[in-house]
Amino acid sequence: MENEFFCKPGGTYFGDIEKKLISVNIDGNDEKTHITSKYANRLIPSPDNEWIAFTNLHKLFVAPLALTGQTFDLDDKTKALPVSQLAKDVGINIHWSPNSQKVMWTLGDEYFSNELKNRFTFLTGSPEKVPDVISSGTKIGLQAPVDKPNGRIAFTNARIITMENDQVIENGTIVINGNKIEAVGEADKVSVPAGTKVYSAEGKTIMPGMVDAHAHVGAFRDGLPSQQYWPFMANLAFGVTTSHDPSANTETVFTLSEFQKSGELVGPRLFSTGFILYGADGDFKAVINNLDDARSSIRRTKAFGAKSVKSYNQPRRDQRQQVLQAAREMGINVVPEGGSTFYHNLTMVIDGHTGVEHNIPVAPDYKDVLEVWGKSGTGYTPTLIVNYGGMNGEYYYERDNVWENKKLLTFTPRSIVDSRSRHRMKTPQEEYKNGHILVSETAKNLSDAGVKVNMGAHGQLQGLGAHWETWMLQQGGMSNLEALKSATINSAEYIGAGEEIGSLKEGKLADIIIMDENPLENIENPQSIQMVMINGRLYDTETMNEIGNNPKERLPFFWEMDKYNQAFPWHQETHGFMDGGCSCH
Repeated sequence: MENEFFCKPGGTYFGDIEKKLISVNIDGNDEKTHITSKYANRLIPSPDNEWIAFTNLHKLFVAPLALTGQTFDLDDKTKALPVSQLAKDVGINIHWSPNSQKVMWTLGDEYFSNELKNRFTFLTGSPEKVPDVISSGTKIGLQAPVDKPNGRIAFTNARIITMENDQVIENGTIVINGNKIEAVGEADKVSVPAGTKVYSAEGKTIMPGMVDAHAHVGAFRDGLPSQQYWPFMANLAFGVTTSHDPSANTETVFTLSEFQKSGELVGPRLFSTGFILYGADGDFKAVINNLDDARSSIRRTKAFGAKSVKSYNQPRRDQRQQVLQAAREMGINVVPEGGSTFYHNLTMVIDGHTGVEHNIPVAPDYKDVLEVWGKSGTGYTPTLIVNYGGMNGEYYYERDNVWENKKLLTFTPRSIVDSRSRHRMKTPQEEYKNGHILVSETAKNLSDAGVKVNMGAHGQLQGLGAHWETWMLQQGGMSNLEALKSATINSAEYIGAGEEIGSLKEGKLADIIIMDENPLENIENPQSIQMVMINGRLYDTETMNEIGNNPKERLPFFWEMDKYNQAFPWHQETHGFMDGGCSCH
């Protein structure tokens, strides 16, 4: 056949609900539509143009390719042609063998293949009855070492907020060996081994890195990731050492996570749900009508490395309960979102979800809600920055000249900062009081009732947004320490990583921020962060050059090469840790 096939609009997720297989001639003309398929993501013709493999809502099918000159509608329920299922839980990289007799694909770390003759009964060599679809493939076994620095680093004579209960060490020392905390305690009780790189941190405050429990890091793009990902850098520069993204392109977000683990990308630890288990319409929705459907959705997500799934607007309570049951069987957390529906949220609490994402849209809440939620064990990530039921918590765009924040502009394209901050809306202060502050007061009441409240900045503004969210929790009545715990140990425990991160304790991973000023005195003092340590590697937050035992300059961003961020005059001063008054020997 003289025409070449391609999928439109790209054969991927988050596109049009209906995908098309079209052909053009070698000049790009004579366009013909051969196949339309609702809920398809990929339409892959065989090399001989006799067959077509296609996905439908995360399942894989194969059928003869009918090239009749007319458009043919194809899906899993088509009766005009024989359609056979290849996989219940399809992954990515669907492709054909050169002889068009076999379809292959991957799901997580498994490689699958299935011969055409085994999916029908009328081909040469076909069985009398089509067997069940295969559920296990060949383990790929690809491994890469996790990045881990060498040597010891110690910070001496610092105030250390450990987040272990309410422990604050006023004059303490912390020793890091490789990527773990080797010792932490009062300065006169912790010995520093010979050969350690020592930072005298007198007057400084040290606390665990911030853990953003609801952090959209922009992981919806397709194709190759960048060698230096600015949302990662921006978060790390502002002290966010762990991000949990509760809605992302599965392939992209876990690729970013693996690159971060291996040291190929510098940035926070990245956890994610991958694709949400969406109950509304879309080419990525998860149809859940029974427990096996729920198991399939979670199995598919877990294969990529997820430790949580997001149950998003599954309309019926029994569907949400089926997701919960399947998740319990597979050891997966379930973080739901209810579309700003109060009763929806409460049944999530009663049914035992890991937590509720986004604020409940009714405030204040009374004794019945506080008692039920307080005894449920269900957490709460209110994301005040996108407050339901009142003014959003983006109050700081109005209060501050965000477009002049030098650190933000160092790690964020100016087009993003300017478009959000330079043309400000003015709102009477009482509207904030009845907006995000009222919701924050409810979060404080829930916290007092026993609910673990977590910091989640929603990806509105990478890095700095996590600070805004923490400040807003404090606006509702939390003490500075309570708000900081929501931004560290609470969030770490919520995403299932509390045994390894979230507090400064011997044996935990070395995720640390070092500040010039004390956040227990002023909740906005974490802005004074001068250094950040992620997994034992130490960075100067003004430049994000690695310092410590392994000095290395970061690569330039595109806006530094074309000078775009200097379109409006501003002067970037660099204040490294040494300039801030600390000595190193």
